[in-house]
Amino acid sequence: VQLQASGGGLVQAGGSLRLSCAASGRTFSNYFMGWFRQAPGKEREFVAAISYSGRSANYADSAKGRFTISRDNAKTTVYLQMSSLKPEDTAVYYCAASASYGSTLSQYSYWGQGTLVTVSS
Repeated sequence: VQLQASGGGLVQAGGSLRLSCAASGRTFSNYFMGWFRQAPGKEREFVAAISYSGRSANYADSAKGRFTISRDNAKTTVYLQMSSLKPEDTAVYYCAASASYGSTLSQYSYWGQGTLVTVSS
């Protein structure tokens, strides 16, 4: 499956941003989807994941209460709505697809190219 992330940009602290990830190539609804991020000089980390149907989701502690992952299987797109953004949320955000549900990088076989989110203080 091919993934194309978009929606990143520059936003002030406290602001909101919605990332999108469009999928193509294979049956989107067969995959769990996740969002990860990588800040400069840091390792890539889990942000959120969502089940096939979209009825189940889980979040990193840093994202709970501020970020919401969702998907539209008809549009083969997964979203990450981010609010109350903080400067420490600055990172390249990646979407990824997995055959299994989880938060571990190695579970995800397909990755998008990343979209940069910069939060200014």
